[in-house]
Amino acid sequence: MSKFPLMVIGTVAIDSVETPFGKQEQVFGGSASYFSYAASFFVPVNLVAVVGADFPDSYRAILKERPIGLEHLVALPGKTFHWKGKYEGDLNSAQTLATELNVLTEFRPMLGPADEPKLLFLANIDPELQLDVLNQVKRPKCRFVACDTMNYWIGTKLPVLRTVLSRINMLVINDGEARLLTGSGSLIRSARKIQSMGPDIVIVKKGEHGAILVHGEQIFVLPAYPLEEVFDPTGAGDTFAGGVMGHLAKTMDFSFENVKTAMVQGAVIASFTVERFGLERLRELGTREIEERISLFRKICKF
Repeated sequence: MSKFPLMVIGTVAIDSVETPFGKQEQVFGGSASYFSYAASFFVPVNLVAVVGADFPDSYRAILKERPIGLEHLVALPGKTFHWKGKYEGDLNSAQTLATELNVLTEFRPMLGPADEPKLLFLANIDPELQLDVLNQVKRPKCRFVACDTMNYWIGTKLPVLRTVLSRINMLVINDGEARLLTGSGSLIRSARKIQSMGPDIVIVKKGEHGAILVHGEQIFVLPAYPLEEVFDPTGAGDTFAGGVMGHLAKTMDFSFENVKTAMVQGAVIASFTVERFGLERLRELGTREIEERISLFRKICKF
């Protein structure tokens, strides 16, 4: 049995990010990096990803600060996945300046018999890779599978993506992607259409406007944690998902009420992420700070 109850497959990246508050040419990023670091505040996480020969040892050391399994962080000749983006007035969306897949095009994950997570998260990555990992994980030992995606995959690999969606329990997606995937302007209607594709649970992220949960027939709306300043929004959605899945892996309760609680955990973790570049803020984060912000969040949201 694996010592990691939660597994994530996604990207580990070297990003270049510019916001109104600063610019940095080399930022440790990637969907799996943000997700695993956030989820590790709740349970140990097994990370499945690929990096190139240029991946700094210092970045690997950052992951080792947390209970994150790196056995499946594969190094291949070539360059690490690179994303370059710029945020201007609207910090909810980034202008993508460059996307270099590099070694990601050669990556084919191989899991062993000992890799038996209770929960699996298919982070934003090629749906063919998501499906590859999904095919290697045994059900019902893996009790819960969730997924993320993006506009690019919806536009270029929709048939494979729909196969993935037909086999998962929960989709975490932003509002623009939900509309693109379903062709519906209404987010609730979009979530219902996504449910008909497979996942019974749908979380639609709305950036600074929070998130919507559709769980079976039930609906929940969560605001974002209010911040006076957002320094770098990159990775906020991935850390939100990491907090959600980390809490679910810790509790093994997938009920409507507990997914609501998980969303609060995810929103709070994400609120710390955006205060610095990359993983900088999460690296100094402690349990006490998380609990204090959750307590304040409860007071703000009380009706």
